[in-house]
Amino acid sequence: MGLTKQSTSLGVLKGTAGVDIKSCEEIVVALAGNPNTGKSTVFNSLTGLKQHTGNWPGKTVTNAWGRYRHRDKEYVLVDLPGTYSLLANSVEEQVAGDFICFGEHRAVAVVTDATCLERNLNLVLQIMEITDRVVVCVNLMDEAARKGIKVDLERLSRLLGVPVVGTSARDGSGLLQLKDAIEKVACGEIKTAPLKVDYGQALEGAVKELEKRIKVLAEGRFNARWAALRLLAEDGPVLETIKGCLGTDLAGDSPLRQRLSEVRSNLVKQGLMPEELRDRVVSEIVKTAEGIAREVVDVGGGAPGRLDYRIDEVLTSRAFGIPIMVLLLGVVFWITIQGANIPSALLADGLFKIEGRLYVLFDRMGAPGWVTGLMVSGMYRTLAWVVSVMLPPMAIFFPLFTLLEDLGYLPRVAFNLDHYFKKACAHGKQALTMCMGFGCNAAGVIACRIIDSPRERLIATITNNFVPCNGRFPTLITLSVIFSAGAAGISGSFAAALYVLAAIVLGVFITLLVSKLLSKTILKGLPSSFTLELPPYRKPRVGRIIVRSILDRTLFVLGRAVAVAAPAGLVIWVMANTAIGGVSLLAHGARLLDPFARIMGLDGYILMAFILGFPANEIVIPILIMSYTAGGTMVELDSLAEMKQLFVDRGWTWVTAACMMLFSLNHWPCGTTLWTIRKETQSWKWTWVSFLVPTLTGILLCIIVAQGARLLGLG
Repeated sequence: MGLTKQSTSLGVLKGTAGVDIKSCEEIVVALAGNPNTGKSTVFNSLTGLKQHTGNWPGKTVTNAWGRYRHRDKEYVLVDLPGTYSLLANSVEEQVAGDFICFGEHRAVAVVTDATCLERNLNLVLQIMEITDRVVVCVNLMDEAARKGIKVDLERLSRLLGVPVVGTSARDGSGLLQLKDAIEKVACGEIKTAPLKVDYGQALEGAVKELEKRIKVLAEGRFNARWAALRLLAEDGPVLETIKGCLGTDLAGDSPLRQRLSEVRSNLVKQGLMPEELRDRVVSEIVKTAEGIAREVVDVGGGAPGRLDYRIDEVLTSRAFGIPIMVLLLGVVFWITIQGANIPSALLADGLFKIEGRLYVLFDRMGAPGWVTGLMVSGMYRTLAWVVSVMLPPMAIFFPLFTLLEDLGYLPRVAFNLDHYFKKACAHGKQALTMCMGFGCNAAGVIACRIIDSPRERLIATITNNFVPCNGRFPTLITLSVIFSAGAAGISGSFAAALYVLAAIVLGVFITLLVSKLLSKTILKGLPSSFTLELPPYRKPRVGRIIVRSILDRTLFVLGRAVAVAAPAGLVIWVMANTAIGGVSLLAHGARLLDPFARIMGLDGYILMAFILGFPANEIVIPILIMSYTAGGTMVELDSLAEMKQLFVDRGWTWVTAACMMLFSLNHWPCGTTLWTIRKETQSWKWTWVSFLVPTLTGILLCIIVAQGARLLGLG
């Protein structure tokens, strides 16, 4: 399904962040390129902080655009999705191709990687089929030099027929020259002569025959040669876009359809079958790219990236890949758990001091007790708990996660787990979305956008909740320390990290198992293939890590959590302070749930705490303590020893703790995550499936463990 006129014109950018683009005053430039070429770095370096993000209309693909000024001219730079091709195999390829062909831009800057130029030239040649206003940016020249690779930029420019500029965007080298080249192409100061790939006599003749009629229909609105190639290759999405965006139905034009039939008959006579046309086009593009690369790239007889290869031999090996991955993850969680304790306590102290002043303020205002309870004991205290518990771990975990991403390690994680996800009929990139879920499942759901296949994207979305987010860390850590680690004589933080790591391994196993079941039942299908490029290891950029982890992830997720938790605080307070027959609504609910909860190895108050903790998993333990102590507001005990004694007095055993940990790992997503799932899938059906699948899994596991322990006399 093609894009609309809105999404291929400036309409996609208008209204974003309250800003309106005036095309008559600003020059629009599309920024294209393969993944891992430094395209985002080029974009960030050119636009600085003048950036905006959103989604392409009707697509779960992020768009980013920003402004920069050069020689008294205003430019709007549109960062297209990173893609290896424009042959519409994925949503990203479709979005990029549609904007390049139909977007109201004055130039296209294509970012390539100097260390693997041959592969990147495939995209350059495809873009030059569409438009002649092209500038090629050969980025990562510093890395190429480090690896002994030399690129003859002048010769490359002559062969391609368009300006070529070498850059090292990370330190700003060559960006001024890139701006100059873009200006000259956009303003028509340079007349480019892009190289056209020769597809052979038979195919070229067919293209020219169709091109005559298409030029009449196109009326100069799109490239007739490129459209002829797409028509021959039966590229349905592109033809639909031409029809929907420009109102030109190439497939429905009778003269063109007749000519197409004749052309295909001639091609068959020459031994070129219809199903082979697409492969022929791709093959010739690849051969042309290889030929150009041989003429302009000199590897100096060395072995570029030898150190990277040696490291990868260890990190991606069958023997060490998985153990190292688990070890690194354990270290990250230990640092997160150990490091979050002090700032979390300080933040809680500060927020609860404010709570005391709010009580005084409401008292001076003469507010009724129930108003003070609702606003302060209910809403504010819930928000204080969520912020104090959620913010410090996220502020530590997300930078560490982004550090691994910036180093180039995360694609190695996907590589190590790809085999297992393929066995589960899921997508290898699900490993990356799963990793993001460790910080926050809502962020993990958003990360599922990187999966092209709708079926596999849904599997990743539904199963993302099986890995514990930092909101469930407090429950897992607390229970592991007071019921397991203490008895074993192991230090608290190390034991907590060890048990959380064990929970994660179990979560990964359940993720694979449920993914397999989904792919064999309601989401049947075969796993799709994808290109997984292992980028070179790079020096982390502190500024980028801070911006992406704090602004783009931590504050974004925290904002959604606060929005969901605020009204929940009101509901919790009302239930705890509204009595029927001398018993609170909360206690009534717990008594109603108790028989079923006992079958699961829990009790009614535990299950009620999970239900009321739906807005944010962080408040499950405080709600449970409030229920056990019959308090009207959420409280925290002074020590883990007091908490353990309270639980033991309420009849807890190790089975109760184990079942609660299991249910914490496997139950419905929090309100923030479900809200995100609804926005991402645009479907209540899949939102409910995402709710039911982990919940039913958790109930089943708890029943098996609880009843099994009772049969064996262990609990």
